[in-house]
Amino acid sequence: MILGVYRDRPSTRFGLIASRRVGNAVVRNRLRRRLREMVRLSQPRILPGLWIVLVIRAAAGRAGGDALRAEYVALGTRAAIFNQI
Repeated sequence: MILGVYRDRPSTRFGLIASRRVGNAVVRNRLRRRLREMVRLSQPRILPGLWIVLVIRAAAGRAGGDALRAEYVALGTRAAIFNQI
C-alpha cells in the first residue's frame, strides 16, 4: 500500500484507491470494506486537518487481515498521522 497525506486542510478526509490490478470487483470491494473498518476504528487517533489517500496495491489482494492492519499502522506511524498517546 501507499499512503499519501495532505496537511493543513479544513477537515479530515480519507480516500481509498484500488485499481483493477488488485483483483476482480469482489476482491477490491472486500479490501475496501476491511480498510474502511480499520480507518473507522483508528479515527479517534488520527490528527485533525488531514486528507489521507491510501492506494491499494496488487499484493494486498492476497494479504490477510493482520498483515493489512500491520501495514496500515506502520504507514500511518511513519507518516505521523496518529496522535501521540
